[in-house]
Amino acid sequence: MTNPLDANFNDYKKAESQALEILQEMKTASVKPLDIELALLVAIFELHRDRLPADQIGGIIRKHLETLEPFYEANGHPDS
Repeated sequence: MTNPLDANFNDYKKAESQALEILQEMKTASVKPLDIELALLVAIFELHRDRLPADQIGGIIRKHLETLEPFYEANGHPDS
């Protein structure tokens, strides 16, 4: 039987995989990174807008960035 932490991680990995597929589709719609970045940020605000005020949603994004930046810093750019 899967424990709750494993189930949560599996759910996350499935969502991450779907998000990366969506990103690939978005790259075919626009080659401008700014368009894609803004669209993804809008999606995060839309995900939470019925439950949280905008400043709290922005705080969620900032906290996620604080977590992700060290991971990507340590793992470097794939072309490096």
